Amino acid sequence: MSVFDPPIYTIKGAKIRFGSKQLFENVEFYINRGDKISLVGRNGSGKSTLLKIIAGLIEADEGEIFIQPGIKIGYMPQETDLSSFHTLQEVVSSGLPADGGEDYKVQMWIRELEIDAKADPNTASGGERRKATLARALINEPDILLLDEPTNHLDMPTIEKLEKIIGGYQGAVVVISHDRCFLSNISRTTFWLDRGVLHRNNKGFGFFEEWQDQIIEQEIIAQKYLNKKIAEETQWLHKGVTARRKRNMGRLRRLIALRQERREQVKQTGSVNMEIENTVWRSKLVIEAKHLCKSFQTKSIVNDFSIKVIRGNKIGIVGPNGAGKTTLIKLLTKKIEPDSGFVRIGKNLEEAYFDQNRVSLDPNKTLWKTLCDEGDHIWVHGAYRHVVAYLKDFLFTPEQAKSPVSALSGGEKNRLMLAKVLALPSNFLVLDEPTNDLDMDTLDLLQEMISDYDGTVLIVSHDRDFLDKIVTSIIYMSGNGKAEEYVGSYSDFLLKQTEEKINAKNNTAEIKNKTSLKDEKKSSSRRILSYNEQRLLTVLPEQISQTEKEIEKIKKQLDNSNLYQQDPAYFVQLTKKLEELEAKKEDDENHWLEISLKAEKNSLH
Repeated sequence: MSVFDPPIYTIKGAKIRFGSKQLFENVEFYINRGDKISLVGRNGSGKSTLLKIIAGLIEADEGEIFIQPGIKIGYMPQETDLSSFHTLQEVVSSGLPADGGEDYKVQMWIRELEIDAKADPNTASGGERRKATLARALINEPDILLLDEPTNHLDMPTIEKLEKIIGGYQGAVVVISHDRCFLSNISRTTFWLDRGVLHRNNKGFGFFEEWQDQIIEQEIIAQKYLNKKIAEETQWLHKGVTARRKRNMGRLRRLIALRQERREQVKQTGSVNMEIENTVWRSKLVIEAKHLCKSFQTKSIVNDFSIKVIRGNKIGIVGPNGAGKTTLIKLLTKKIEPDSGFVRIGKNLEEAYFDQNRVSLDPNKTLWKTLCDEGDHIWVHGAYRHVVAYLKDFLFTPEQAKSPVSALSGGEKNRLMLAKVLALPSNFLVLDEPTNDLDMDTLDLLQEMISDYDGTVLIVSHDRDFLDKIVTSIIYMSGNGKAEEYVGSYSDFLLKQTEEKINAKNNTAEIKNKTSLKDEKKSSSRRILSYNEQRLLTVLPEQISQTEKEIEKIKKQLDNSNLYQQDPAYFVQLTKKLEELEAKKEDDENHWLEISLKAEKNSLH
């Protein structure tokens, strides 16, 4: 497309209200042919509504829309009623024009996305239904393709395939998704819908957090001189979210240590002595499973799988849809019995289970009553919390506490269910697809809570970025009954899997070359950290600690309410110095984190 070509879709002054709530106003944007746009914002901010306006399914209360003549728009909603279709093939076919004549495209997309064409939509898995509705949106080759949470229920191979489809797509694509990795890979423009205002950045989602922080900082400065209530609202909306998003040195150190500890555990249990009784982790045993086998009819789901899960492990379970991830969780937690093998559970285990089908919520109950039937306090992790304060942790406003559950968006309901499960007394969390439909702020919150959780976590998720930040190891289920554990992050697992595939292709005659290659990799791995980086790995934490002491010293001086009146020049000098120190601290922390992540990845080779 030429830079001089006009937009194919333009909207100006769009405004929409639901009841007394102004969802957004004065929204203006344009879409060019070939644009790849990520549309982000908190649950309930109006993202799905905006997509429906572009699709022509609803009208804005006010605003002007111009669409170039002949432009086709395809739309994949977040939830779809498929009850009127008998097969998934019918679902895909319904995307073709009424005059038909292009039935070959149906078979093409069924093959491309590996859809079970004859499956009944009413009984098909969430992943199969998702692939069929995705094919339906793509089949007519729209000029503007609108996708609302397309990765929900999709397995990782299908998500990666979708990334390639979007990357080579000639038309414009607008995507709502909570999957950071997916958005970073496919987008070149970002729309951020925040408190009724649409912001645009002509860069992909990979630059979103830096851009978002700039906007928030500008807002804080602009609102410094406004009334106290507005300032408090801004602080509540953004301070916690921004703080969560900042990389945390303590958490990263702990995650690196936990991954190393898991490596030692796997080494020990993989040696000749397999008995947990003779290990230093005897008292920390959560689950011991030996030679588990489980089949349904003629299909092997789990074949000869053994594992010892120790307190504090955070284990991700990944694999294609239908590979048996949920079945493995149920086997390990003794909710179903294996065909052979055995499982034993450690003593005093208190489990909290988050099912991918979600616990039911009473739509007539308020958020307050959902969490706290009586009184105004809830017992959370060994302490009483006021129910409103706990709801604020999950990004609900105090006003929402007395609102009915029925007033919440789909994502907000999932956030409430997460709050309910995480409030349960537990030392063992089982999370089956917890990230579906959650916005990024809630994902940050969930990541923080799991990172700080002292107990053990088993988690099924297709969110690659999320897994990278929290797990100590990955169990990969290939779908043929094989399940294997890889210590480290999801990215580490991918690297190891790639190496295994390369090694499997080498024949006996190439062993010498392979050994030489390994020596070369080890040698280069040692050289990746320069002398200066190794020095900074030790020096930076001390430097950061000293900076923090200086920051605290200046803050104590600024706490003196009379300082400005007594010496305005010194007050300004201190304020400027504080800003410089805080910026220096953040730069040093980020530098340390980059070197630490590099060092951790080197240790895997």
